[in-house]
Amino acid sequence: MNRHKWSINEQANFLRRIGELLARGYPIALAIESIALQLPSKRKEELNDCLEELKKGLPFHDALNKLDFHKDLVGYVYFAEQHGCFADALLEGSDLALLKDKDLHKLFKMLQYPAVLLVITGFLFIFVENTLLPRFTTLFSSLGLEANFFMNVIYAFDRYFPVVISVLLITLFGGAAYYLLVFRKLSVLRQRALLVRLPIVGRILKLLFTHYFSIQLSFLLSGGLSVSEALLLFEQNLRHPFYSHLAKMIKSKLITGERLETILTALSFFESEFPMIVKHGQENGKLEQELLFFSKHCITNMEEMIEKRLSAIQPILYVFIGFLVVSMYLAILLPMFHLLDGI
Repeated sequence: MNRHKWSINEQANFLRRIGELLARGYPIALAIESIALQLPSKRKEELNDCLEELKKGLPFHDALNKLDFHKDLVGYVYFAEQHGCFADALLEGSDLALLKDKDLHKLFKMLQYPAVLLVITGFLFIFVENTLLPRFTTLFSSLGLEANFFMNVIYAFDRYFPVVISVLLITLFGGAAYYLLVFRKLSVLRQRALLVRLPIVGRILKLLFTHYFSIQLSFLLSGGLSVSEALLLFEQNLRHPFYSHLAKMIKSKLITGERLETILTALSFFESEFPMIVKHGQENGKLEQELLFFSKHCITNMEEMIEKRLSAIQPILYVFIGFLVVSMYLAILLPMFHLLDGI
């Protein structure tokens, strides 16, 4: 196949439109042909190659993998091929991918203006601290005026900012060294156990892991599979080593007689409410519906958390920049006012 990198937005919209056409009764080949007519020529060529592969018997998820689609989207398609809820799974997977892409773009857009302000403020600070302030400080000292609060702020910032940068660089270097020398050699389950312990990011990862596992398990159970059969499909999906190893571990414990909710309670990858949801679903015989509802709850929580964190970033940056700019001006202007008062 010819390879032209699909953006996440393109991938998600493509699968969403596939899901919508499948829900209307289109076969997969006809749905792809219909969508290809509306895409640029390079995409038409790739989708024509995809159709040829499908006619040869290649599974749809393997065809998407050849197009370098994101592994999470390929995973949704893989499980959809197993449980038969194809349209719903594609719509769900594309919605999640679009949500993550939207949040990422929102973060970049939100940081653009503060980043420009920080750069401009940095140049202004260098000019004031290295050119204007030393001259005024010498003048004020000769006149017996003490450094005011804002002059001390500027000097403190100049003194400690390199220290902060050095600490950050050392932390980044140490983190990179830890990743290369230690983290990559850990088992995939141990890696995820460490990641979910990170502040803020860890909670978001927990919600993502819980959402993905619960919704795929829900679809598989809705397709008539047992929990053991569903876990076997997770285990066979080698493109997602984490879920493959996780399913293998859960299966081995189920064989020994442990209950599913007990096993999930001991896992730090999932939300603390997840085992209770599973237990309640098993008791009322509607486990697949409970899992589907809880997966949507996880996405709602994740979206609210991201919105809350993003909305807090800009005000903090603006307050910091504003305080620094005001300090630079007042460090010079206040002593001048004192001089004017003495005239």
